[in-house]
Amino acid sequence: MMITTLFALTRTVRLQPSTAAAQCGSATRLACAAPRARQMSMALKTGIVGLPNVGKSTLFNALMQESQAQAANFPFCTIEPNTGVVAVPDPKLKVLADINNSRKTVPTSLSFVDIAGLVAGASKGEGLGNQFLANIRECDAIVHVVRCFEDENIVHVSGSVDALRDIEVISLELALSDLAQVERRLQRASKDIKSGKTKAEEMSALEKLRVVLDEGRPARQAELTQEEWSTVQSLGLLSAKPVIYAANVQDSDLAGGNAMVEDVRKHAESEGASVVVVSAQVESELVDLDNDERTSFLEELGVARGETGLEKLIAQVYKLLDLRTYYTSGETETKAWTIKKGMLAPQAAGVIHSDFEKGFIKAETVAYDDLVAAGSMKAAKEAGMVRAEGKEYEVQEGDVLLFRFNV
Repeated sequence: MMITTLFALTRTVRLQPSTAAAQCGSATRLACAAPRARQMSMALKTGIVGLPNVGKSTLFNALMQESQAQAANFPFCTIEPNTGVVAVPDPKLKVLADINNSRKTVPTSLSFVDIAGLVAGASKGEGLGNQFLANIRECDAIVHVVRCFEDENIVHVSGSVDALRDIEVISLELALSDLAQVERRLQRASKDIKSGKTKAEEMSALEKLRVVLDEGRPARQAELTQEEWSTVQSLGLLSAKPVIYAANVQDSDLAGGNAMVEDVRKHAESEGASVVVVSAQVESELVDLDNDERTSFLEELGVARGETGLEKLIAQVYKLLDLRTYYTSGETETKAWTIKKGMLAPQAAGVIHSDFEKGFIKAETVAYDDLVAAGSMKAAKEAGMVRAEGKEYEVQEGDVLLFRFNV
């Protein structure tokens, strides 16, 4: 006899006969009461960096307040004074919730870290530079806030506003810090190469990186093979991290940008990076407005709903980190889950709970667009849109999944 249990994450857990009698009590309690206790973490962090007084902390605070205001069901928290979790805006959640009459929706999230302003000489310890660089090293990606506005009431650390110069200051400090680390590792690796303790691929990677960094260019521009990158991954190179440039403008330039924004765009294009135009000033004002006031305010600025800087920034960071979203949906809740691109079905199941991965049997899978077109899971099944995927299935963006597993 098959025992079926419906638990808090709206997944149906089916225990095979061989395990049901022995494990039904304890296994069911674990799945129902503590689904997150042994959950695999996707705790990816994005560091917000920039020179002092570029609007970095204002932007971070707006991110935190917006998350709290717009996601009442989201477990908002501040991990440290400068670290916070932000809900990822996702209109698909409401659509799925309406289809399944879900009592609540839970968005997926990203972690942001507000890293205190860097200054020239940070790589040598200026302005507590070593501490700040260490904070960046712990992050997976970087949002580089660049001041693209004039305001005589906000002093610029260099005495004048120059977006490209500011980018160069930060980029150079990261590269110099990496160069010092690469050179230290090269010295040690050179001694170990003859004994075989150092791989030839690591030596090759270090030599290539030294050349690029010595020219003041970021490590991500070095042409390394995948094997070579894997040998230097433990160095946590700052300038190897993917970057988004957040061009911070005045409210009047939010819709159309300005000359400084265009300079940032050209620079980013040369690096293969992306640019998001934001106005920290506008974002900080939006969090205190209701929906109607927000819409009216944005219309005055020529900005459509869903097109604010913060919303675009969060979406771009999600893309930059090479992430995908899949969904679980039922009467209890509709929830978005974050996975890395390329994850197979058992790994994706493990993001909910480690037992899901260990005992994975199959994933009942339907594409979001197909489910919406069908109008219900029952109709989607009748139309042949729902598939039973096995252990080798790579979960796609927007998949709606029901995991079957044996505890």
